[in-house]
Amino acid sequence: MALNQLFAGAYTGRRVLVTGHTGFKGSWLCLWLTAMGAHVTGLALAPDTEPAHWQLLSLNDVHDLRVDLRDPEAVLQTLRTVAPEIIFHLAAQPLVRRSYTEPVATFNTNVLGLVHLLEAVRVTPSVRAVVNATTDKVYLEQTTVAGYREDHPLGGHDPYSTSKACAELVTECYRKSFFGEGGPLVATARAGNVIGGGDWAQDRLVPDLVRAASSGSTLRVRHPEAVRPWQHVLEPLAGYLQLGKRLLAGDAVEGPWNFGPAADATLPVHALVLLMRAHWPQLCSEQEPGPQPHEAATLRLDASRAAQYLGWAPVWDAQTTLQSTIQWYRDYYERGELRSSADLQAYVDAAHRAGLEWAI
Repeated sequence: MALNQLFAGAYTGRRVLVTGHTGFKGSWLCLWLTAMGAHVTGLALAPDTEPAHWQLLSLNDVHDLRVDLRDPEAVLQTLRTVAPEIIFHLAAQPLVRRSYTEPVATFNTNVLGLVHLLEAVRVTPSVRAVVNATTDKVYLEQTTVAGYREDHPLGGHDPYSTSKACAELVTECYRKSFFGEGGPLVATARAGNVIGGGDWAQDRLVPDLVRAASSGSTLRVRHPEAVRPWQHVLEPLAGYLQLGKRLLAGDAVEGPWNFGPAADATLPVHALVLLMRAHWPQLCSEQEPGPQPHEAATLRLDASRAAQYLGWAPVWDAQTTLQSTIQWYRDYYERGELRSSADLQAYVDAAHRAGLEWAI
């Protein structure tokens, strides 16, 4: 499937702003958008890991701007200069553990930074659509069998989860208060725990395991029984892009949307480690002793609404997701090869074979 034909060509020649483009998920989104012929500008801080997927990709077609969302004047000037038609807002302080040690910075970035962006959108007439990526952790923690739906109450325990729940409320406030008829259409996207090649963030399970395996050490796992909805990074990105396409078309798809993994990919941490070890035997882990900061015991997402109304569905099962992820890191560490474009093409081809609307 030719990449420039995806999403019915909605992004070919389109002016797109991606905040947080130097991060893990943002760098993959820029790879996909540029492959479809979009004119992409990135707004972010410098990568905070070494190596960094963004730098390895060398996407020279992306207009790479170093702008801090906490600087409202810089954000406003960026939107005035770029005049984007659609914004994918991914910039965030995304780590639960860091939010405990840096709560003020977390709220400044994840809440006030979003306010600065939406204030700039208010006075930038070129903007027709905004997709704000939040998280599955925005929901008030409760026991649920089928998974959290978009109408479940919002909440939060740790500063990261709470800041993202606040971001949902801020987005809805601006949508109702300021973006009325003739204004930009705005939606939020709540995804599960994303994995895939190119993530080197601290205190994330897969990157921590990869670092341990590459150095021959054993990783101490904090919450081995915690259940999470694991999905390849391309899964929610496909959802963001499909949502953005529908917003640009003027469809009534505003508000929150869940993008969760295939049913077999909602797993306890210890089960994910065992599956990964089958593809990379050097992966070793043990339980971290002592008390740990609170994290939700179980997170499951119900993404049936996105399947019904957006024509989106997960493409890769757990085995394919893990095999692709581990192969990415093994190719990088053992052969110095970067397989991101190959993984994107493989994912798109699988979506095409599955008959998904955006890949036909």
